[in-house]
Amino acid sequence: MAAHERSIPTILTDVLTDFATLLRKESQLARAEASEKLSQLAVGMGLVIGGAVLIIPGLVVLLEAGVAGLEKIGLAPHWSALAVGGGTLIVGLILIGIGAARFRARNLMPAKTLHQIKEDAQVVKRQGRQNHEHQRAA
Repeated sequence: MAAHERSIPTILTDVLTDFATLLRKESQLARAEASEKLSQLAVGMGLVIGGAVLIIPGLVVLLEAGVAGLEKIGLAPHWSALAVGGGTLIVGLILIGIGAARFRARNLMPAKTLHQIKEDAQVVKRQGRQNHEHQRAA
């Protein structure tokens, strides 16, 4: 037996040890990435809530001014209120649609971890083929 050859039990032990280490590292990466995503989500939600609290009173004043402006140019009060309220409703629905799209599961998936797991699987496959070919040659 040459000095560079290892026994099958040694190789299997090394493979199992490396696999356990790989699983532990991937698990740590997944936890770190999930934590990062949750932090981003929490900060985003906080900013949205804070902005909404500040915007609502200002928006009410601006909408009232819009209604008053339309009345001043001759539009009936009910038509002025309908025009301003309808336009505001449309803009609000558009913003809700855009915001909801950002909370889709696809945007919150741990993409880096999934990519790394796929790469690791490819490496394991290649090493398995190389070991198999090496054993055949021996």
